[in-house]
Amino acid sequence: MKTLRHLLAAQLLLLAPAAFAQSTPDAAGSWQGQITLPGQSLRVIFDLQGAANQLSGTMAVPQQGATGLPLSSVVVRHDSLLIGADKIGGRFAGRFAADGQQAAGVWSQGGGQFPLTLTRNTTGAAAPAPNRPQEPKGPLPYRALDLTFPNPKGGFKLAGTLTLPQGKGPFPAVVLVSGSGPEDRDETVFGHKPFLVLADYLTRRGFAVLRYDDRGTAQSGGIYKDALTADFTADAQAALAYLRTRPDIKPRQVGLIGHSEGGLIAWQAAAQPKGPDFVVSLAGPGVPGDAVLLRQQADLGHAAGADSAAIGANRRLHKALFAALRRLPATASTTEATQQLAAVMQQQVPAMSSEEAQKQAAGLTAPWLRSFLLTDPATYLAKVKVPVLALNGTTDLQVAADENLPAIERGLKAARNSHATVRALPGLNHLFQTDPQATSHYADIEETFAPSALQVVGDWLATAVR
Repeated sequence: MKTLRHLLAAQLLLLAPAAFAQSTPDAAGSWQGQITLPGQSLRVIFDLQGAANQLSGTMAVPQQGATGLPLSSVVVRHDSLLIGADKIGGRFAGRFAADGQQAAGVWSQGGGQFPLTLTRNTTGAAAPAPNRPQEPKGPLPYRALDLTFPNPKGGFKLAGTLTLPQGKGPFPAVVLVSGSGPEDRDETVFGHKPFLVLADYLTRRGFAVLRYDDRGTAQSGGIYKDALTADFTADAQAALAYLRTRPDIKPRQVGLIGHSEGGLIAWQAAAQPKGPDFVVSLAGPGVPGDAVLLRQQADLGHAAGADSAAIGANRRLHKALFAALRRLPATASTTEATQQLAAVMQQQVPAMSSEEAQKQAAGLTAPWLRSFLLTDPATYLAKVKVPVLALNGTTDLQVAADENLPAIERGLKAARNSHATVRALPGLNHLFQTDPQATSHYADIEETFAPSALQVVGDWLATAVR
């Protein structure tokens, strides 16, 4: 999911030696299968090219709008097929049938394992595109300009789309800031394009809207790997600075709308000089990163049907891990952090091997995650003086409204901010889709962005910014 990142701990299934196959099957071609998750089934397609030990390929999940995801490894070993998808923290390990037309095994991702049987696709039939009725259809009553703008601090250019209302302007403007993970300008996720829908709605209401590809993603320059939230904040500040140079934009009416981690980015930018003139936080965090992830793990576990004992054990383990991270000096290297966290893991889970503990710990010491876990939004909220609208859905399983909104309100009160509106929207999930049962089956919901939430944002902007 492309929002606040889940803790991914991909596991590789170890296969027994083949009992019947002596020759290596030809794995090149298209393979497809169904991964059954709680409440939904996802079709996955692997397109493999090459031969023998020189295979490569891509992965697609049509229901989520994901295509062309590069595979990190494709290995055929005797009768076994091993596929790595490091970009999404996934692994497939399976065994070929005698005729080489199927490979039955397990897909591992996020600490879970799911049965998956891949079948050679000989028809080439593609899954139908999901219905997304809110995506705008032309002709549009506004202008859309594809452009680039500089990030002087980073030394590269970011690419995006600026939509401008009809007329000469100048117009008030907003910059859309995406959640975590490498996002394109539409924040494309699960077959939805929430930023495209949001930009369309706000532009029709008289606001110029700039949305851009994350650094190192799609058409933007820069490097995404190992970038921290502070780096993404610099990108958002570059977008603000660019808009303020345009004669068709009101330079003192340029704000940020941040979703998920984008909300944290908005807090950071608003606490600094030349920040936004106003902020809209959509499912942004108000508590420290480790608290966000502890609650996220519990809520997602309950939704997936995990029992209370397992959820409690996972919480105790991660509280110990996060406490160990906080005790580490800022100068500790990734290797040192991994070793210390691995030791904590083995203390908490004695049955875990040293190798597995190192593997699991490495996922927690990646630069972005380590920084996020230790970041407290209160540090920035206490300095936010501009008008603020903070919204969270009550069925959000990733950034819980009942935990984060009160913290945001406390932080803004500490700043003596008298222009803040903090509001929970009933029955909306992390993407602000109507989802009263908290299923978070984003791909299965046709709605991209609840019209009621769009109106709340638009009405607040019309009052606060004009």
